[in-house]
Amino acid sequence: MNRVDSPIGVFDSGVGGISTLKVLAKMLPHEDFVFFGDSGNAPYGEKRREEVQRLTNNAVQKLLTHHIKGMVIACNTATSASKPMLLEHYPDLTIVGIEPALKEAVDNGAQNILVMATPLTLAMPKFQRQLRLFSGERHIETLPCSGLAGLIECGAQRLDDVKDLLRRLLSTTSDTQFDAIVLGCTHYPFVKDLIAECIPSHPRFFTGYEGLTRHLTHLLDDKNLLRTGNEHRSIEFLSSSVNPHETDLYRELFTSSIESATQFGR
Repeated sequence: MNRVDSPIGVFDSGVGGISTLKVLAKMLPHEDFVFFGDSGNAPYGEKRREEVQRLTNNAVQKLLTHHIKGMVIACNTATSASKPMLLEHYPDLTIVGIEPALKEAVDNGAQNILVMATPLTLAMPKFQRQLRLFSGERHIETLPCSGLAGLIECGAQRLDDVKDLLRRLLSTTSDTQFDAIVLGCTHYPFVKDLIAECIPSHPRFFTGYEGLTRHLTHLLDDKNLLRTGNEHRSIEFLSSSVNPHETDLYRELFTSSIESATQFGR
């Protein structure tokens, strides 16, 4: 296969990366994709950094067997814990990773910002540096959402539990009228409407997906690896879950939402 025609690998700890894949597929309409969800080990957000690095490296090895020309780490936790290691180990592979879109919210003029993410993502040095950089000019609160990604991973069968957890988590924030919410985990956009119901100030949501895709496009273009046409686009779904229907869930979430999906993870 001509390397230009090789697919782009997309990796997440579970179903969350499907939200990123949707934007990638829309903005790069000529590219093939291989998505790998590590649902058998989800969620990552409360694991030790070394364990996340091991699992992420295993995912890269799996995607490399599909002769990918680039890889998107569609998991904030995996990006925070593993991206520097991956760049060192795979210098010839184009690698980008999603990170909490705090700068995007600031650049768009937000003054009162809530960052929702996993405990590990919020604790990582790179995010902490960003937080210190912008906190002097903005009111920024962080909300560690322990357990939320795991519930979302289960699909609509745990939707009531998701709603209860969101109400409890958001009740611990201040009375600030947030004008922006940064969704620092790729699972969270699937329940964005439920989050909005708990925030009366009608904030804007930021994920960073468009910026990530533009960055990937630029890197691939620099290497002359962008496709200019593709009559038979392929998007393949892979999972580490023992549930034989897990990839059915991925496909369904790619075209619908967690509330309307009829197949569920576990």
